[in-house]
Amino acid sequence: MNHAQSPLIDGPHSAWLDAEGQRLLVFARASQLELGFGNLDSYGHLAADAIADTITTARMTHSFALAHLQGRSGCLELVELGVAALAGTLRDVEHGGWHASAAPAGDSIKAAYLHAFVALAASSAQVAGSAAAPALLAQAIEIIEAHFWSESEGALRESFSRDWQQQEAYRGANSNMHGTEAFLALADVTGEPIWLQRALRIVERVIHGHARANGFSVIEHFDLHWQPLTDYNSDNRADGYRPYGVTPGHGFEWARLLLHLEAALQLADLPTPDWLLADARGLFASACEHAWHTDGAPGIVYTLDWQQRPVVRQRLHWVHAEASAAAAALWQRTGEAQYQCWYGRFWAFIQAHLIDNDAGSWHHELSPDNLPSATIWAGKPDLYHAYQAVLLPTLALAPSLATGLARRM
Repeated sequence: MNHAQSPLIDGPHSAWLDAEGQRLLVFARASQLELGFGNLDSYGHLAADAIADTITTARMTHSFALAHLQGRSGCLELVELGVAALAGTLRDVEHGGWHASAAPAGDSIKAAYLHAFVALAASSAQVAGSAAAPALLAQAIEIIEAHFWSESEGALRESFSRDWQQQEAYRGANSNMHGTEAFLALADVTGEPIWLQRALRIVERVIHGHARANGFSVIEHFDLHWQPLTDYNSDNRADGYRPYGVTPGHGFEWARLLLHLEAALQLADLPTPDWLLADARGLFASACEHAWHTDGAPGIVYTLDWQQRPVVRQRLHWVHAEASAAAAALWQRTGEAQYQCWYGRFWAFIQAHLIDNDAGSWHHELSPDNLPSATIWAGKPDLYHAYQAVLLPTLALAPSLATGLARRM
């Protein structure tokens, strides 16, 4: 199935996913600025003083590249806009790497999370045919290898000062998860298997080592020696990127990535551990058991404590997007009805509570009572998670998204 369209999605559902993707794109187009992409509010408007945000620009560039590869008109121009911004105003010409926005603070940090998305955007843009993308991709790879990849650790370092002289005394699962995603794409675009081998080393440490020993609940925060920091952000429990405790949405996301990695290793004829599937099952089962309807209301809570009790009970759109995509991946990989049932269950929740048919896109956050809220995430700046959720069920597990779409055309 590696080169084929997913055999599990029927015609009507596939058509619905395609239409929902088009609806998401219509909303997201309004985020374009003269130099990159900005964050949209709940009604799809940019603030009067909006500036380009690097994470948003990278995610939009990646998503519009996927849309172009689907044959959607007008998207290549948006890809070129994003590439130009990432190669221009958002790039730190003095020290290398990327600023967080077009108006950075004087000593803004250089984060692995952000740089992984720049690499993902550049790789997808190159597959989409952007003329300037290869140079951007080469720059992104150079920065990752020079600063973020730690060969001795088999993982990504977290962040540095702007001039790369000071390293943060922290290691994060989230940045390494998105590094894994980017490495899968880099392996396809460059043809270099080292990126798959690096992705496997990350997974061996973060998931097969730490998460498996923790009942397949992902440990998010570590010190420089990869010792868990279980009290990290206990005084800032609802942080949007580094919340306290367990983040079940990342359990779903890691489960899917393990299956993509398994398929990619097989496609490249590289050694493929049997435990990748077993660990994906474990991550999915743990997240479903402990986070779905855990407080008595429908949906998946944002975070749990170390006793698997709800901490931050808001329902975030990206969590449910990743849950549906993980269910689709496990369904495709195993053919088991339990994953088909979960897939339908997650999409039923998305359609009932998250899809905003009035203002457009998806509500990015719901209260514990499943009403629109904005305590963690304001507005609707993120196309990436929802758009991938409508694409992933229609594609095979490998190659990665952009390459898979290019080969399907």
